[in-house]
Amino acid sequence: MKVARFWEKLDNNRVRCTLCPHNCVIRDGKMGVCGVRVNRGETLYTLVYDRIVAANIDPIEKKPIFHVLPGTTIFSIATVGCNLRCKNCQNYSISQYPILNKGKVTGDYVTPEMIVESALRYGCRSIAYTYTEPAIFYELAYDTAKLAHEKGLLNFFITNGYINPQPLREILPYLDGANVDLKSFRDETYRRIASGRLQPVLNTIKTLFEAGKWVEVTTLIIPGVNDSEEELRDIARFIRSISPDIPWHLSAFYPAFKMLDVPPTPPEKIRRAREIGLEEGLKFVYSGNLWGDVGENTFCPGCGKIVIGRVGYRITEMNIRGGRCIFCGTTIPGIFE
Repeated sequence: MKVARFWEKLDNNRVRCTLCPHNCVIRDGKMGVCGVRVNRGETLYTLVYDRIVAANIDPIEKKPIFHVLPGTTIFSIATVGCNLRCKNCQNYSISQYPILNKGKVTGDYVTPEMIVESALRYGCRSIAYTYTEPAIFYELAYDTAKLAHEKGLLNFFITNGYINPQPLREILPYLDGANVDLKSFRDETYRRIASGRLQPVLNTIKTLFEAGKWVEVTTLIIPGVNDSEEELRDIARFIRSISPDIPWHLSAFYPAFKMLDVPPTPPEKIRRAREIGLEEGLKFVYSGNLWGDVGENTFCPGCGKIVIGRVGYRITEMNIRGGRCIFCGTTIPGIFE
């Protein structure tokens, strides 16, 4: 165990965790919503500073991050736990592990040094804090990201965006970017489906972009939940209000966890959502889960030609040099060689 960051003592042996917008008030011996931060003797500890449940070498496109070092690999880590309760979670077996196992925490022993060493050994250019919610293993992510920067590696949060402003600001110097999961543009949906709120996620996206970090946004389109044209336009308009250069990834839902009765997202719904994003002025809108679809490619906003061709996680053509389209010279936003 390690003493957690971002908390305060209260009366009656309670503490308040201030890491995320839940601001959990935790009694002695109890855990917060995330299941991995515990009050023991009026001190808040993290149970996952030295335990990871996943470590993989992924294509960076899998995150999905499309505008950063295309074709490279990213070392991906996660612990158990999450600060949301998404009924559709594909990774619920690890994100909800402490809740489903009466407070038990599992994982393999690790240190920040071991993570960075592994990333370098396997030729990865970056590290992803991913699969579950990186905010809940903040202390491990912070120390790892700081060391990774010293060794020339980039750091990316693949995140639900549910983090308070101060913790986010403190880790920003060591983050190079994030893909933020914007689940809906309706607060009621966030409360009903994820047991969270919308505004903190919007704040996180704005803060990341304003800090000069590379930002991409993903929306999982769930039939009957967040797939109306009105809501999709609201999301696209919000993203464009920050920057039309922010890539928007549209993923198809498949039945999982507590939403087994909801049908998969039809491919035509994903394609229509992509059209809506482009109609609303976004320059880069991607159709996920549709391998071989034209919407996987990056098109130059200047000449309209393919500057990055993709099939699944494989790069089929790369027409960017020095961050510019080789055909017309238009700058393509992102982090390129």
